This record gives sequence, structure tokens and C-alpha cells, in this order.
Amino acid sequence: MTFPQAMFLAALQGVSELFPVSSLGHTVLIPALLGWDIDRGTPQFLSFVVALHLGTALALVVFYWSTWKGIIAAFIRSVVRGRFEHSPDEKTAWLLIAGTIPVALLGIYFEKAVQRLFASPLPVSLFLVANAAIMFLGEYLRRAQHAAPGKDYRPLESLSWREGALIGLSQGLALLPGISRSGTSIVAGLLAQLNHESAARFSFLLATPVILAASVLEVPRLFTPAGAGVAAEALAGGILAGVVAYASVAFLTKYFRYNDLRPFGWYCLLVGAGCAILFAMKVIT
Repeated sequence: MTFPQAMFLAALQGVSELFPVSSLGHTVLIPALLGWDIDRGTPQFLSFVVALHLGTALALVVFYWSTWKGIIAAFIRSVVRGRFEHSPDEKTAWLLIAGTIPVALLGIYFEKAVQRLFASPLPVSLFLVANAAIMFLGEYLRRAQHAAPGKDYRPLESLSWREGALIGLSQGLALLPGISRSGTSIVAGLLAQLNHESAARFSFLLATPVILAASVLEVPRLFTPAGAGVAAEALAGGILAGVVAYASVAFLTKYFRYNDLRPFGWYCLLVGAGCAILFAMKVIT
């Protein structure tokens, strides 16, 4: 992996981790389309990817820092009291815990099982098409649900623990390269009667501990001989991914005030179908 390739992948990570288009899917498809001879199973590449995810997670922490301060303070107060007062920050804190546990367990038990797909661009292309279908279906069901009598958008803190856990569980689909973490969790939030802005906000807050915890657990890789081999790329890539991720979340929080998931669905459908045809033809020939 050359330094320009590393920086390209870093910028790609910063955008596609938060846009509902699957960062993992793009990390598989783009090098395959460009003919890059990168072995994504080497310790060096894994150390580099850890740095990119750490940069993305830190960008989310910085962007939502004022929100996180209130959530953490409310969580600590509820633990010290030993009871709930159901303030918005306190409820959000426990919803995030309820949503983080299921996806963390899924990651522990199933991540290794799906890693064989990382070097296979054809199934990844098909998963990208499936990601489009999830977003289109979610938007259709949301409009049908909202049109029903008595149905209106809910505030985030009105979610039940079960609904928070189900939104978190939906992120487990993102273990499949081509399925978006943010896309699935936003759709799950919409089906729980959140509006797009609240669903996206909860999705980004929910992604922060998941990405940060996974990155921190893998940080020791950066201090091994394998990590030393990509130290410059890891440092520069992590910073670039963080800067791009910050810009991405700033854009998306404004975008979802007035827009929906359908443009991203069309993007995933066209790119996924095009790549599937291309890679299927390569297999045939």
C-alpha cells in the first residue's frame, strides 16, 4: 500500500463510515475496482484500519462533546442515586447502553465468521444492493406508518429499552460488508417513529462507543512490529479520517433535518448492481 493509497482509503473511511453507504463495503470494492494489490488480511493493513476507525470515533466524540458531557454526567448521577429520574440525558444514556450491548455481542461472536467475505467483491456488491433495499423499504414503511391516524414523530427519550436494544441490534447487519451501520440503525429509528434528524443523531451517538471500543481494543496492534511498518500511514490516515468524519457528521446532521435516505439508496443500488455485473463478468471469463 502506497502512501497516496493509504490517504485515499483514510478519506474514504471518514466519509463512508457515517454516510449510509457502508465503509467496509467501499474498502473492499474500491481497491478491487482500481486493481490495487492490497492484502487486507495482513497485520500491517489491520493496524492501519484500526487507526482510521480510531480517528473516526474521536471525531464523533469531538462533534458531540457537549452532548456526551450531559449524557455521562446524567449516567453517573443515576448510578450514584441507584434510581432513575427519567431526564432526557439520563434516558439517552441508558438507551445507548441498551443499544450497545447487542451489537457488541454480535461483533464478538460473528465478526470472524464473515471476514472471509472481505476479499470477495461480488458478494459485497450484492450486499450493497441489499443495503439500498433496506433503506427504500424503511422509507416506505415510515411514510405508511406516519400516514396512519394518531401516528406522529416521537422524541428520542420516549423510546423504550426494548426499542433502543433493537436499534442497536440492527447495527449487527453491518458485519456484512456492504451493509451500512448508520443506514440500518437510522431505518430502525424511523420504524420506532423517530424523525430523520433524531434517528440520525441516535445512530451517530450509538456508533461512537461501538467504534471507539473496537478501536481501543485493537490499539495495541499499533505498537507491534506490524504497526511500526505502517506508523506514518496510520498516524496521517487517522488524522485525515477524523477530519473528514467530522465534516461528514456536520453535513449529515443538517441534511437529515429536511431530507431522507432515498438518495443514498439509489447510490447503493446503482453502484452495487454495476459492481456485481462487472465482477460477475470477471468470474465468468
